Amino acid sequence: MNVEHLRYPHQLDPNDQSTAYSLAVGFFDGVHKGHQAVIKNAIKKAQELNIESAVMTFDPHPSIVLGGRKERVFYITPLQQKIDLFRKMGVQNVFVVHFTSDFAKLSPEDFIQYFIRDLNVKHVTAGFDFTFGQFGKGNMETMELLSNDDYGVSIINKQADDEEKISSTRIRQCLQDGDMESAARLLGRAFKVPGIVVHGDKRGRTIGFPTANIQPFEGSFIPGTGVYAVRIKLQDQWYDGVCNVGYKPTFKNPNDKQLSIEVHILDFNKNIYGEEVVVGWYKRLRSEQKFDGIESLKAQIEKDKNEAIQYFQSKS
Repeated sequence: MNVEHLRYPHQLDPNDQSTAYSLAVGFFDGVHKGHQAVIKNAIKKAQELNIESAVMTFDPHPSIVLGGRKERVFYITPLQQKIDLFRKMGVQNVFVVHFTSDFAKLSPEDFIQYFIRDLNVKHVTAGFDFTFGQFGKGNMETMELLSNDDYGVSIINKQADDEEKISSTRIRQCLQDGDMESAARLLGRAFKVPGIVVHGDKRGRTIGFPTANIQPFEGSFIPGTGVYAVRIKLQDQWYDGVCNVGYKPTFKNPNDKQLSIEVHILDFNKNIYGEEVVVGWYKRLRSEQKFDGIESLKAQIEKDKNEAIQYFQSKS
């Protein structure tokens, strides 16, 4: 798969664009089932028109550049994970457009000229609510209206389950609530967080439950506090485990608000400091709680471990 990083104005020569594209366009945070419908349509159109499939996404999140929010932005799928998911779907090309203040000022007409016509896009697919151009003035009706028959347009209607629209906002709420099963249903896969194993306080090994202390990659969305049944990918192999997300109230000063992500990997005993890992989140087992001593903590961790084992056995 070819990945191109573009800025405005991009350096591509419109006269040198020999490859034609069927393009899916959107931010696609989560690459959830709604996004997948958009991307699958672009791939289908590429096959029908005998041209190459492509996805256009944006980085960083527009709200960072436009300053509409003060809190940090956390992604359901960081950029590299997003690109990996596009690859797995069979996308041939990815255009990552660097979202800048100058790019945000483009009129809908200029966006279409620079990022549709000049890229030799012959078909555009997006969701019904996709907007573009300054102040989001352009929508998919605009895209069709301004096409001048240079490209075709597909508008993907709202994708919903039994409850409501499938959206990144809804998935974020599921993650915040620790409802990993609902998040997985909307995503079409388990939610995953990439990270690296770093040194922690090593207290777990002293009570018989050694843990891998995970430092998530910058910008990753972390589920709500609690204890979870997880799988962890390490050196291209998946292992079952139990993960605690929280502040370790049994040991920590209540004023210490340093969030930790610790995974006890089942049937595993290796030194993995510095290894890159991926944590897949499957089921919330319980809330984080403070115990009155080491023995009661150990007894509860043993229960958590057995519950995780039973959960994964039921899924196999």
